[in-house]
Amino acid sequence: MNARRITQAWLGAFAILLLGWSVPAFGQGVLIIVDPVHPTPLPRPIIRTRPQPVEQSYKIKELTINGRINDQVARVQVTQSFVNTGSRQMEVSFCFPLPYDGAIDQMTFMVDGKEYEAKLLAAKEARSIYEGYIRRNQDPALLEWMGTGMFKTSVFPVPPGAERKVTIRFSQLLRKDSRLTDFLYPLSTAKYTSQPIETVTINASIESTAKLKSVYSPTHDVEVNRSDDHHATVKFEAKNHVPTSDFRLFYDTSKEKVGASVISFRPDNSEDGFFLMLASPEIPMKTDDQPAKTAVFVVDRSGSMSGKKIEQAKDALKFVLNNLRDGDLFNIIAYDSSVESFRPELQKFNDETRKAALGFVESIYAGGSTNISGALTQALDMIQDPDRPNYVVFLTDGLPTAGETNEMKIAQMTKQHNKHHARVVSFGVGYDVNSRLLDRISHDNYGQSEFVRPDEDIEAHVSRLYSRISSPVMTDVAVDIDVEGAKVEEGKAINRIYPREVHDLFAGEQLVMVGRYRKPGEAKVTITGKVGDNNKKMDFPAKLAESSSDDTYAFVEKLWAMRRIGEIIDELDLKGQNQELVDELVALSTRHGILTPYTSFLADETSTVNELADARGNAVRARRMLDQLSVAEGRSGFAQRAEKKSLREANQVTQNFSLESAESAADSSAATPAPAATASRPSRSAGRGGFGGGVPTGPAGGLPGAMPANQPAAPNGVAYRDIENDRVVVAESVQVVGNETLYKRGNLWVAENAKDVDPEKDKAKIKTIKRFSDDYFKLIAANTASENSVLARQQAGETLLIKLRGQAYRIE
Repeated sequence: MNARRITQAWLGAFAILLLGWSVPAFGQGVLIIVDPVHPTPLPRPIIRTRPQPVEQSYKIKELTINGRINDQVARVQVTQSFVNTGSRQMEVSFCFPLPYDGAIDQMTFMVDGKEYEAKLLAAKEARSIYEGYIRRNQDPALLEWMGTGMFKTSVFPVPPGAERKVTIRFSQLLRKDSRLTDFLYPLSTAKYTSQPIETVTINASIESTAKLKSVYSPTHDVEVNRSDDHHATVKFEAKNHVPTSDFRLFYDTSKEKVGASVISFRPDNSEDGFFLMLASPEIPMKTDDQPAKTAVFVVDRSGSMSGKKIEQAKDALKFVLNNLRDGDLFNIIAYDSSVESFRPELQKFNDETRKAALGFVESIYAGGSTNISGALTQALDMIQDPDRPNYVVFLTDGLPTAGETNEMKIAQMTKQHNKHHARVVSFGVGYDVNSRLLDRISHDNYGQSEFVRPDEDIEAHVSRLYSRISSPVMTDVAVDIDVEGAKVEEGKAINRIYPREVHDLFAGEQLVMVGRYRKPGEAKVTITGKVGDNNKKMDFPAKLAESSSDDTYAFVEKLWAMRRIGEIIDELDLKGQNQELVDELVALSTRHGILTPYTSFLADETSTVNELADARGNAVRARRMLDQLSVAEGRSGFAQRAEKKSLREANQVTQNFSLESAESAADSSAATPAPAATASRPSRSAGRGGFGGGVPTGPAGGLPGAMPANQPAAPNGVAYRDIENDRVVVAESVQVVGNETLYKRGNLWVAENAKDVDPEKDKAKIKTIKRFSDDYFKLIAANTASENSVLARQQAGETLLIKLRGQAYRIE
């Protein structure tokens, strides 16, 4: 095989310095110490304790990935700096695995600018090397790459204390499914480092002959900038970071004003499949082409807004006023006990009205009570034109204390006065708001709720949201998916779609929709709506998989589960408890390791395996926890609605944390280990990074609300929100590995698929296998890469109970 035709992917061979052996990742390169002093397992980060000096050790200092994508071809350069932190010189060789089909061309490997020779090893030869490393070092970290080929270089030295910079350059043909191009960077094995990586940077530029539509990452919260229809740049950066997942990027193209693509995943033919649809309008639009809109801003000026809050609110209003366009209609309503408007009726935006409105904003001062009902009804009564996009941006920092004060009546009045389908966007500022009221208002009026914590900037939240909704491309949007051959009597072919309703599509934004499908096959996506004054209808082909033979799109199931959990909590919050919904909440949370404030008891490692499998008992526990939804205000009420929102609007299935954010979060009480009663504490084995490994970390930037708090933490553990304190708690006794969720019960790790196996009563049904035995490697040979990734996490002294192909195994 020609080295120029090595394999798909894997965009970037990153160097990892290994203590005695190699650790191939999905295309990620590794360094092998060719003559180790003694067998040494792969290093795992010890985040909060200082690593002890050893003879052979390393840290990854910097990881930079730059990719240029032109249509379906990517040109990639990966640079990784690592430091020999041990006391001896290491003789190392670089290698990387070849796990996928595809093509990599023009591969160049350099160390500190010097090019090194390399050779390709076939899968059979590479497998024996992998197995030898595993046996000798008694560490299973290589398991998920068994059976793949390997690309290997000649030996070069790394003196103690020396830094080496490894650079790889190559071109790659990317996978494409219909109009959707798939780009992946293998980041996850970079967690095998004795310390967090100081800087991780990903830069990808996209240039497309056809017009770009959606640019989407299901794994990372990326920054996307688009200069025109044909170009986009994508950036991700983190400091003191331990990657927990590979980086995945999708983009699609279309000649239509709106483009749509569908991907599907159906792991079990006997159950409904999962789909994800991406839809996005043209990226830039000329101002003349954008429909004129109506925007009414309703701002709280009650006494509790005095000081910094009222100044930030005024700055937010100024931002919005300076970003309206000629032809827009607008008004400003400021309220306390009384309600005052800038003008008695809506005003046409021009330079004259802008200046007058800025003067009105400057004259706003805080004082008095809070007449929410009066302000909202007056704002909605001003709107008279149903044929244009209408928005009411409503801001409050307190409870209704004047006018109508009953929560249900305020929500009902608001709905009754909204006669022209205005979208009400509510901003709750601080912990004193009635967060459930805001959710009711937004839920009933086609909008959404935003929550601003006491230490966050009101202006930043309002301006960010307004920038998103300021340029509606298509309004009154409806999405239909028709499956060929679907029969009415068989029930809905498409069901449980989230978001349930789509109202508008905005320039530079994209719709991420998930759902289930009962019938596979060819399908048609139809998007209808208004573009300006004209009705528009567009059709897109789609295919819903009959079965999924691999895990390429497994993330779609997890994303759907997150949003479904958010919808369940929302319904329980606004409509009261329902036993079927509680049961479903517990089942989804258990299956996917998505801990919520109401299912955090699943992290209690002092309970038994039988208790983990006790669906009825767990539902009773969840019902008791869900009683907390009766709290509408205060820190707890605020935190619950913010967490619910993060689940309902989730776009990423994995969340990356950094040491920097963990330290700042710890200092501000934003992130803590789970209490002993609900989750395990770090132990000595945690430093080795096994199932029980990892140290709790907080969200990016140390802000409790910076992201959904229910994602895998770095390097291990699942986080959820402590609603009493509005902070992230990491449960290290719950792990999400590949497509499996693992629960620690005493010294035993239990895979969710084996939770119904009693370790004592079902001994006769369980096959016990010793790690690194011949039977162990026979089992490995029969497993999928995802199944082996679970076994690869197991460390010395840990026991694993898991089902593989219907058989229960105890691996010890």
